[in-house]
Amino acid sequence: MARRLGGQRRLVLLEGGNSVDAVVAYLGALAGNHPVLLVPPGAAGSALADAYDPDVVIRPTGLVELRTESAHDLHPDLALLLSTSGSTGSPKLVRLSHENLRANAASIAEYLDIRADDRAATTLPMHYCYGLSVVNSHLLRGAGLILTDLSVADADFWELFRSARGTSFAGVPYTFDLLDRVGFASMRLPALRYVTQAGGRLEPERVTRYAAQGRRDGWKFFVMYGQTEATARMAYLPPELAQSRPAAIGVPIPGGSFRIEAGSGELVYSGPNVMLGYAERSADLALGRTVAELRTGDIARRGDDGLYEIVGRRSRFAKILGLRIDPRQVEALLSRQGVKAICSSRDDLLVVAALAPADPSSVRRLVAEACRLPARVIRVHVLDELPRLPTGKPDYEAVRSLDGPTAPPDAPTDLCALFEQVLDTTGVTPDDSFVTLGGDSLSYVDMSLRLEKALGHLPPQWHTIPIRELRPVPGGGRRSLETSVALRAAAIVLIVGTHATLFNISGGAHMLLGVAGFNFARFHLTDAGRTDRLRHIATGMGRVVAPSIAWIGAAMVLLNAYEWPSLFLLNSVFGRREGGTGWHFWFIEALVYILLATTALLAVPAVDRLERRLPFGLPLAVMALGLVTRYDLLDLHPRYHLPSAVRVFWLFAIGWAAAKATTRWQRVAVTAAILGTVPGYFGDPSREAVVVAGLVLLVWVPSLPSTGAVNRVAAVLAGASLYIYLTHWQVYPHLAHHNTLLAVAASLAVGISYAALAGRVQRQAAALYRRLSPTVASARRR
Repeated sequence: MARRLGGQRRLVLLEGGNSVDAVVAYLGALAGNHPVLLVPPGAAGSALADAYDPDVVIRPTGLVELRTESAHDLHPDLALLLSTSGSTGSPKLVRLSHENLRANAASIAEYLDIRADDRAATTLPMHYCYGLSVVNSHLLRGAGLILTDLSVADADFWELFRSARGTSFAGVPYTFDLLDRVGFASMRLPALRYVTQAGGRLEPERVTRYAAQGRRDGWKFFVMYGQTEATARMAYLPPELAQSRPAAIGVPIPGGSFRIEAGSGELVYSGPNVMLGYAERSADLALGRTVAELRTGDIARRGDDGLYEIVGRRSRFAKILGLRIDPRQVEALLSRQGVKAICSSRDDLLVVAALAPADPSSVRRLVAEACRLPARVIRVHVLDELPRLPTGKPDYEAVRSLDGPTAPPDAPTDLCALFEQVLDTTGVTPDDSFVTLGGDSLSYVDMSLRLEKALGHLPPQWHTIPIRELRPVPGGGRRSLETSVALRAAAIVLIVGTHATLFNISGGAHMLLGVAGFNFARFHLTDAGRTDRLRHIATGMGRVVAPSIAWIGAAMVLLNAYEWPSLFLLNSVFGRREGGTGWHFWFIEALVYILLATTALLAVPAVDRLERRLPFGLPLAVMALGLVTRYDLLDLHPRYHLPSAVRVFWLFAIGWAAAKATTRWQRVAVTAAILGTVPGYFGDPSREAVVVAGLVLLVWVPSLPSTGAVNRVAAVLAGASLYIYLTHWQVYPHLAHHNTLLAVAASLAVGISYAALAGRVQRQAAALYRRLSPTVASARRR
């Protein structure tokens, strides 16, 4: 690699992943005396790259030479450029020399007693100074590296660690959150010699606990303190003192020294690993040493035993999960989005006080995206007035005090993990609920059944309750099944059974329209802002439309079953009036049209405000409007080919009103509407009775007595109801003339299988979006 880069010094931008190729490229550039700008994977096209204009770019896909001679004046001592622990939105870099790298690696190797037979796992990214220090210090001693991007929360990581006889790994505070979650205390790791921690303050009680575990299991626990400006490390706490002095950062590393500045109490570090200085533009690459010592910005004290302890920050920079966050830049970001806010930090939390009427979910998402932080470490408080000092300046201490402890000792962290699994998300906190996390009717079924199993019961309105308030019933409780889930399961069985002529009980699809309105109101008409509401509704529609078009398209191509209006869910508008198979999907078309119309209605700011003021009155008004077409008061049916949605959307509105009925008289009003409008609609009393019974149950009975077995079957059927409806048209006709029961069973099985396939595709698409979203967000900001 050094030979390929040549003898002419050039600035090399390297995407530093935990791979052999990345390590080889890094070592080769250093060996050839080429300064390296180390960036995260995928950041070669970032604003940082644009600001420094590298001569060579090395990605996982290969090496690209942009010029044969450098466009920059590169100082002879310059070896490495690192971002300052991930500073938010800043081109500011730390300039490090070869001597900085060598000296710090040698010091770390000395106090950790790194040996040639050690093997360290790369639990941290190489582009982060802490992760890079693991690489440098081990290779300096001829030790080995277990190169991996696997998380410590992944079982495959521990299988690799054991098989490779790993002797150490490093972690930031969040790493130890994950270790607690995966049961690290009970793991048997016979080759493990030591564990290191840095990148932010670890609570003293956890330091004590991990030190005790290490002593019990035969490994050492090193708490360390450092900054990118010191190449990596400045201090370490000798493992034998971790239990007695868990709040201390320890003593200076070999070759380094501290002093506490009189008056301010700021900790100042000196040593051969102190950076050359900062770079804020490409012209700064020509500079030599501009600093002699490092002002850490931390306020410290030195104990009688010679150990140093950090007691505060001189500046407002916060280090959260190893990332240096400037709250002022967060405030500026929110200001650009029209949100006035004051930001502060406490331990590993970023606390945001936003001026009403800001939406806390939107603010949390904006901050998480900009800072690349998980939502769980961001606390948002919407206030009528931002806290100020008597001078008029922001009161940051008041903002900091808005938030209590991260979670109480009995916080249901296992439930947070359950919500993350079911909703395919990350960063769930005990303050979240199913609704605030974006849950919808498709994920609700799975979540309700799993939650009841975990708690022993299902609390009323559990989907709106913060996770911290969900408590198990000792010894379990009586099993029950939520009525909306039971109705979805029963309705789809009635639909398929009736179509296959196993029995003749019609009305299931129209009952489902009421259930759809009920779930729409519960999961989409939340306290979130208007934009978030609309986004959530659009996502829900996408989860209906995408699998529908995919299945209908496949049936068109393979079976020549449908015409183009069906493919685009337009049969009720452009399809045949009579005959044909286009009517198969009238229910899905009606649901999509109703959701589109409702979304357009709620997109009007005035209507959105009206819904929040009159959550029960608005659906009653919509239902009244629907009765115009229900009873054809304008005599439109004989003259026009009206889509089914126009005739049935009053049922959707009834379900909507049922969800918002919070008093006895409101429920009586909805029941009266059901009893007054459903009879006579079909001209079939038995069919109307099915719809009436289902909707009345929805209004008055939150849950039904059940058993575990019934719940599991109902959950599968309800969760797959949309997919069963889609697919059964291609299944039961081939079997019904042989055995109607077999036709129904096969239809249900195919629909359930399609639901599993669609869910898997959606999860993979979501995972791909999460991987790409930082790049997309960065491009959007630029």
